[in-house]
Amino acid sequence: MPIDQYNKMLEQLEEIEDILAYDTAKAQDDEVIPFDQAVREIEKDRDDL
Repeated sequence: MPIDQYNKMLEQLEEIEDILAYDTAKAQDDEVIPFDQAVREIEKDRDDL
């Protein structure tokens, strides 16, 4: 298999994995919080260590 064909196939596989991860996350009933709030909470937890 030529390397360019292999690289294209690898890119397509990674895209499929991303879509699957998105679909899995979307299907969960987890609490949704804004990104900025998540960063603040993570930084606060780090500071508490």
